[in-house]
Amino acid sequence: MQRLLQVAPASEVVGIDASAEMLEIAKHKLPESVDLKLGSADNLPLASNYFDIVVSTSAFHFFRAPSQALQEAKRVLKPNGRLVITDWCYDYLTCKVFDFFLRCFNRAHFRTYGVAELQAMMRDEGLERIAILSEGCANERYKIDWFWGMMTVTAVKEASVA
Repeated sequence: MQRLLQVAPASEVVGIDASAEMLEIAKHKLPESVDLKLGSADNLPLASNYFDIVVSTSAFHFFRAPSQALQEAKRVLKPNGRLVITDWCYDYLTCKVFDFFLRCFNRAHFRTYGVAELQAMMRDEGLERIAILSEGCANERYKIDWFWGMMTVTAVKEASVA
């Protein structure tokens, strides 16, 4: 969020988290202009057709109802609004191993997805112009270092979609 505020300081920025404790931490790190709300991705406490962009960073693997989260993101987007999801990428071996252990031992973790699977979910929810951002890489995902891989998938809510 800090980077977004640097790039677009005049933007209206809203942060959502299901944890009041995390919101309290964010409150101390972010300017007062950022509107922080308690809520979940599958039931956003936000107006429909309001935002130009919805961003989810390193959170999608926590969502218990990913299809519902995508529907909610689509609902709050304006026509031609953009959804950007950056998350762990199951296509990397390390992420597969972590996903397995976290499913067994961490109640907060739900599931890690691969690029094709996230693209299919977005398509199933009626999002369009689905694209992979790969930080200049020739492939569809990007390695953070020797240990970890991420993906960024974007999609658009078409103007004709209600």
